[in-house]
Amino acid sequence: MATRSHRLSSRRIRLKYLIFILLMLVPLSVIFIFNYGQKISYFLRPLWDNPPHPFVRLPHYYAENVSMEHLCHLHGWSLRSKPRRVFDAIIFSNELDLLEIRWRELYPHIWKFVILESHTTFTGKPKPLLFAANRARFAFAENKTVHDVFSGHIASHGSHRNPFDLESMQRLAMNGLLQRAGISNGDLLIMSDTDEIPSPHTVKLLQWCNGVPPVVHLEMRNYMYSFEFPVDYSSWRATIHIYGPQSHYRHSRQTDLIFSDSGWHCSFCFRNIQDFVFKMTAYSHADRVRRQDFLNYSRIQKLICQGDDLFDMLPEEYTFQELIKKMGSIPRSSSAVHLPAYLIENADEFRFLLPGGCVRSSENSIPGLNKHP
Repeated sequence: MATRSHRLSSRRIRLKYLIFILLMLVPLSVIFIFNYGQKISYFLRPLWDNPPHPFVRLPHYYAENVSMEHLCHLHGWSLRSKPRRVFDAIIFSNELDLLEIRWRELYPHIWKFVILESHTTFTGKPKPLLFAANRARFAFAENKTVHDVFSGHIASHGSHRNPFDLESMQRLAMNGLLQRAGISNGDLLIMSDTDEIPSPHTVKLLQWCNGVPPVVHLEMRNYMYSFEFPVDYSSWRATIHIYGPQSHYRHSRQTDLIFSDSGWHCSFCFRNIQDFVFKMTAYSHADRVRRQDFLNYSRIQKLICQGDDLFDMLPEEYTFQELIKKMGSIPRSSSAVHLPAYLIENADEFRFLLPGGCVRSSENSIPGLNKHP
């Protein structure tokens, strides 16, 4: 009888220990998944996700002082009697410095700069009209500028709307603005974000040659924070179209063709820390801000100079080989060769975009937004 009582007592003790362990493990597991679940998912991506169909890469020939006729011939195309008109269409948020570099760089080749901005961010936050407020800075392009404002959508307290839906609405509105800008069938249309800058010689080649594909993606050198941190050549979303009835403003895959080494994509390349905070909370991937301390100024500054990820994320790769190769900090580069000419000509003004310029200003450059978190 005593033995049976002892066994029951032992079971109760083991059950209490089991309950205690479960009570400890469950919250710890929740905390672990909340903090590291995204990393685990990204690390295991090669197991649960398949890479997209590979692009067909078109060779890109260019050298200074080579005739346009010869360059067209090297690509299997022929020289036109006159160049196509080029429309550069962007949805603008807060990248004022990159916008100036882009427009200065492309100005000789562009017929119209078509720019759309909104009263709200993709996440439904109120946003000042920064281009409109700084239009004097772009007076050099006033004769080519077509600007409009999208009303946007302010998210009410507690409500949630998919930021990709708001982004799609703005891209749809761009189609109407292009029509008002006077685009016609046969014109060349650049579809890219502000920080995806086609090289001038790429635009010039495509506007002067016959035989260019009707739609082609632009492979761009991918940089993070500045041109001091080159990542890879994985930027592909920018496209150039020969405008026609099927042309719709998008920022997604539209063809299997990609034109090699066609420009620069400088992501999160801002002058002020506040601009980083603004984009982190405003763009379509704002859900990556998992903790409030992600927006701390000193943390952001440290990560910029280290070349580390602002969101504490692993690389988005489809093979373990590529994922492991890109883990860790982005290696610095001391090269400022083959960058936008306007950037080099005005290196003192844009020192923060060049090697050695990782320290950013903590001044609030965006009126109406909170300063320091």
